[in-house]
Amino acid sequence: MADHPKIDDATRTELEAAAFRTLVGHLRERTDVQNIDLMNLAGFCRNCLSKWYRAAAEEKGMDLDYEQAREIVYGEPYADWKAKHQTEASAEQKAAFDGQPKH
Repeated sequence: MADHPKIDDATRTELEAAAFRTLVGHLRERTDVQNIDLMNLAGFCRNCLSKWYRAAAEEKGMDLDYEQAREIVYGEPYADWKAKHQTEASAEQKAAFDGQPKH
């Protein structure tokens, strides 16, 4: 493994935040990728990111509910995103999902 440059905590937080914003932006643009596909492939989805975001806000003493966190991740209210972009999962997707560990 290559040596990594020493990164102070503030810089690491900035880099992690930038990577998170890039990931969220990518997921907002890739509305063709369904959450079930993300779960089956990577074990997490947009909803997981929303839950993690809400939990992080809670750790900081912020009052952010799950729906507010989902709007941050989805870029719009979840109900709107779902109506525009979510498709019915296929039998194959559902079967693969049922075999995934849940967190």
